[in-house]
Amino acid sequence: MPEPTPFHAAVTGLGLVTPAGVGVEASWRTILAGHPTASFDHSLAGMPVDFTCRVPGFDADALLGRRTAWRLDRYVHLALVAAREAIADAGLDPVSWDGARVGVVMGNALGGVGTFTAQHETLLADGAGKVSSLLIPMMGVNMVAGYLAIDCGALGPNLVTTTACASATTAIGTARDLLRSGRCDVVLAGGAEAGLSRPILAGFTRMGALSGRVDDPAAASRPFERDRDGFVAAEGAGVLVLERPEHARARGARVRALVSGYGASADAHHATAPDPSGAGVEAAIRSALADAGLAPSDVDHVNAHGTSTLPGDAVEARVLGRVFADRPAVTSVKGVTGHSLGAAGAIEAACTVLSIETGWVPPTANLDSPDPSLDIDVVRSAPRPVPVVAATSNSFGFGGQNAVLVLTAA
Repeated sequence: MPEPTPFHAAVTGLGLVTPAGVGVEASWRTILAGHPTASFDHSLAGMPVDFTCRVPGFDADALLGRRTAWRLDRYVHLALVAAREAIADAGLDPVSWDGARVGVVMGNALGGVGTFTAQHETLLADGAGKVSSLLIPMMGVNMVAGYLAIDCGALGPNLVTTTACASATTAIGTARDLLRSGRCDVVLAGGAEAGLSRPILAGFTRMGALSGRVDDPAAASRPFERDRDGFVAAEGAGVLVLERPEHARARGARVRALVSGYGASADAHHATAPDPSGAGVEAAIRSALADAGLAPSDVDHVNAHGTSTLPGDAVEARVLGRVFADRPAVTSVKGVTGHSLGAAGAIEAACTVLSIETGWVPPTANLDSPDPSLDIDVVRSAPRPVPVVAATSNSFGFGGQNAVLVLTAA
């Protein structure tokens, strides 16, 4: 059977709302500088772990209007702002596009958990009659894609993927498949998360997943570091506008990069721990490369999952060493942004596009003493000039759900 012809989805727009800043320019500037964003979180006062990475200065009323913002959970606020930036960046006009040919695929892990937590407290304090009539539409995991479609008139396929911390990468891969199938000409793809509530942070703390550096939060997220001790929880959103290449060409769009490959796999090993062999991670990477028609030696850069957990970073590094003998430049932006769970893959895919465009790979923040057991070339201290023609963006989630994108220069 002949190998399928690689399909290259055109990335024509980017939108970011991250702890590094509101907007692509602000986020990229902070990420490229390697400035960590973790700090004490007043909403978690008294908790064993009381710091997070929140989006700074985010005013939903000012950015979206009070009439829109009051009926939406924060994770949808973040997504709408990112999506509007991405659509404008792509030079698209929702008033004039053929909405039936526009799809939305968004990744999310927790839904409107902030709304749910607040309304549960209202129920306990004031009774059922005081619970908001908007609770269900505000907390639904699916509502991020639904509201994006409402906001811009996207009438095509409307999906939410939920594969834990791989959710946004799964969304982008799924969006590319929709374009390849001919079902859509344009897809808004990415992820959003705003799960920094006390019950969620308590659960992660009890699991031993979070860093416990309460005396120095800024130094807590330290991917691939010798003394890493867990991730820092974050919020954020990232949206990419993907188009069929012929659609982008026909309208004279600027193509920022291409999504050329997608691979996914399952560890089928454990609810939270990665398979120590890394077999599932390796399968996803090799599948994505094969889908793109590329060899490992073609890859110049890896935007790693790199969450700052002991087992997770170790497994990923061992696999990267096995797959990429030529030692491409590796980074994890989570040293700056923390880990935004279902949104992380979209934020990192956008950063990978920016590395391809600019020729700069950002440093991994807080990497003072790299783990000597991890034989990979991690960028540290300062951004590194790298002519990136092909890169992978890796995401791995609880449940052993692995997703990898291959992005290439346009």
